[in-house]
Order: sequence, then C-alpha cells, then structure tokens
Amino acid sequence: MDRVPLAHALHLRMMALRDTCQQLQDLSFPSQIRESDWLFPTLETVHVLALVLVVGSILIADLRLLGIANRARPVRSVIAETLPLTWSAFAVAAVAGSLLFSSKAVTYYDDWPFRIKMLCLVLAGINMACFHALTYRHVAQWDMGPTPIGARVAAGLSLILWVTIVGAGRWIGFTTRE
Repeated sequence: MDRVPLAHALHLRMMALRDTCQQLQDLSFPSQIRESDWLFPTLETVHVLALVLVVGSILIADLRLLGIANRARPVRSVIAETLPLTWSAFAVAAVAGSLLFSSKAVTYYDDWPFRIKMLCLVLAGINMACFHALTYRHVAQWDMGPTPIGARVAAGLSLILWVTIVGAGRWIGFTTRE
C-alpha cells in the first residue's frame, strides 16, 4: 500500500475542512460574536454553566452506578430524574459551544486541546450508547442489587471522559490567543 497518496489525500481533506472552518468563521454572525465586547463572554458563560449541569447530573448517575452514592435508590429512578436535565443542559451547551466555535473556527480547528475535547465528547457518546444498549436494558434484573461490572466500567469511563472534557475545555483558553 502506497502511503504517500493516502497521506496526500488525508492532507487535502484536512485542508478542505480548514477552508470550511474559514468560511464559517467569515459569516456575519460569527464575526459579530468575535468582535463584540459582550457576546463571546456571554455565550462562554452560558456554555460553562450548562456544562456544569451536564457534568453534575452525569456525576450523580455515575456515582450511583459505581455504588458510591444514592445506593438506597433504584438506578432507574436516579437515571430517570437526571437524564432530562442532562439532555436539556447538553443541548444548551452544544448550541452555545457551536456559536463559540463558529466565531474562531480556524483557531479551534487547529487547537489540540479542542480536538481532544471533541474526541472525548464522541467517546462519551459512544460509551453512553453502549451502556444503554448493552447493560441498562437489563436494569430490571439489577436495579437495587449489585451493579454489574459493565455498568461500573461505563460509569468509570464516563467520569474519566467528562473530567478530560472539562480539563481540555479549560486548556483551550490557554492555547488559543487572538
């Protein structure tokens, strides 16, 4: 297999994606966000507050799955109470984060902490999907009993990924200057 054409094709795709980021960043509203004295910090505040709710609600569920907190409560109850808040806050964080990204798309595209954050978000989504498809569908069998190893692994991995997402997000502020 010839690696040069593959590397060249990958480079061309990366450049095309970077060009798309430039086009996005040059649109009117992203430019307004970037140039405003108050719009970027306001969106950033909304993004951070929503992320706090996301991580906090996930922490409640994960600690229950790990058997560290809320052990007297059924797993289904804990997840049923936290999941609506998690998804609502995630939607707000995603919208605010997308607007923030659009204002400096090329800068963020080139930033490794941003890429780490996005990779961990994808992995957290895959982890959650696997947990719900494989382990949680049998929750009636273990709801109040010992949490199965699959649920504990998913919860532990979730915590690691979300701490990494928060850390990488904070790291972005130190690596992107304009």
